[in-house]
Amino acid sequence: MDTFAAVPTWLLGLAIFALRIVDVPIGTIRTISMVQGRARLAVTLGFFEVLIWVVAVSQVVMRIGDSFLLAVFYAAGFSAGTAVGMLVERRVSLGRYLIRIFTTRRAAEVSAAVHPHGRVLAAFPGTTPEGPVSLLFVAALGRRLPALLAAAQAADADMDYTVEPAAGWSERVQPGAGGLGWRSEVKRR
Repeated sequence: MDTFAAVPTWLLGLAIFALRIVDVPIGTIRTISMVQGRARLAVTLGFFEVLIWVVAVSQVVMRIGDSFLLAVFYAAGFSAGTAVGMLVERRVSLGRYLIRIFTTRRAAEVSAAVHPHGRVLAAFPGTTPEGPVSLLFVAALGRRLPALLAAAQAADADMDYTVEPAAGWSERVQPGAGGLGWRSEVKRR
């Protein structure tokens, strides 16, 4: 028996749209968690993602003959959910990153400027065809990247950088004073 048989199509469509806005961002965070090796979080998120998805898709499949509009709501919810997932990921920034900063003359100033936002792991002298350069390796959480890069550019406007995801790091690599993860953020507040 269809629990939602008495629900008007437009209201069911809105519910499907809302469900997709919830389950797609969960899928985004689940994928990031899997890549980072956070198995328990990925498994938990996967359960809820699929549970929500099954409810939404079952209603579309059962009633698509009555109204193609449900498929449109489903697709629109997926699209909107993708955008919401990207926003959530930027806000939560579960990622860990390795930043390489190349500076020609202000390694000490750049290192001091980025220290509150990440952990300076090492600084190496080097040379380029244009002359001497210092290379700083910095570990940082994703949510701190914008502030870290702004601080580095304020210390040396001519610096260059690259950013790449770090699959993991040792316990000694604690970027900034705040520690790692959401628990340390809660403890700081």
